[in-house]
Amino acid sequence: MKILVLGEHHEGAVKDSTLATLGAAAKLGGETHLLLIGSDAQGASADAAAIGGVSKVLVAADAALDHELAESVAPLLAQLMESYDVLLASSTTTGRNVAPRVAAMLDVMQISDIVGVEGDDTFQRPIYAGNAIATVRSKDAKKVITVRGTAFTKAERGGGSAAVESVEAGAANGLSSFVSMDASESERPELTSAKIIVSGGRALGSGDAFHQYIEPLADKLGAAVGASRAAVDAGYVPNDYQVGQTGKIVAPELYIAIGISGAIQHLAGMKDSKVIVAINKDEEAPIFQVADVGLVGDLFKLVPELTEKL
Repeated sequence: MKILVLGEHHEGAVKDSTLATLGAAAKLGGETHLLLIGSDAQGASADAAAIGGVSKVLVAADAALDHELAESVAPLLAQLMESYDVLLASSTTTGRNVAPRVAAMLDVMQISDIVGVEGDDTFQRPIYAGNAIATVRSKDAKKVITVRGTAFTKAERGGGSAAVESVEAGAANGLSSFVSMDASESERPELTSAKIIVSGGRALGSGDAFHQYIEPLADKLGAAVGASRAAVDAGYVPNDYQVGQTGKIVAPELYIAIGISGAIQHLAGMKDSKVIVAINKDEEAPIFQVADVGLVGDLFKLVPELTEKL
């Protein structure tokens, strides 16, 4: 079996989400090749070549592939898949955008967001907001799969010695073009790779309260800041803070949920965290059903006390 992994990289290093996808590839077995795309892909090739389990690094260093637009990347992947049995992509914004188009071009059914590998053609994936796990078997000759990164052990950097090979990106099709990106910048850890996350919910009441109570605690812990969908919809924080089924799926070592009731959609995005701490005044809140440590009380009193003692 030959496996092609769509790699994501930033500032000369392969992203953690791709390391987790390579962990899923290891479960499948076979020969694994990692594809890096974009004009700065060559800069990340050394880091990629040293990752354990990678047999070859393919580099498509073409500016037409910058910003990872699906309309530009999918034709390249579909062409490369002539030589591969499986395409794996991280279940990130990029992977979820590119993989369906590739599957359509190959005329196969995509297998989305897998959390387990049972065999060459059998996989596990969550359904019903993570309340049930479906076991699916694909009879397609070519398989296109997205991988939930929180479910697999990350491949280790260092120790590998993969060959690096350049590939042609092909002519740009002009179906889409990059206009601009409006992204918030923060010195805090990135949400999906952070070891500690402090999240706030609608109970905070306002954006000012969110910043006043959540961010000082996060800064004390060196944590990333997250939020429930209700807090995002209320305008307290930007959309990229959202944790949950329609936001980001996270599994940090410590997840602190403050003023979050624990709607099923939110739990689907964080219940795989190693330790969950919940602070809520409602002792019947669903969040306490998954919390390892629960504190019932007024967050406006408890959070400043906790922050002060750290």
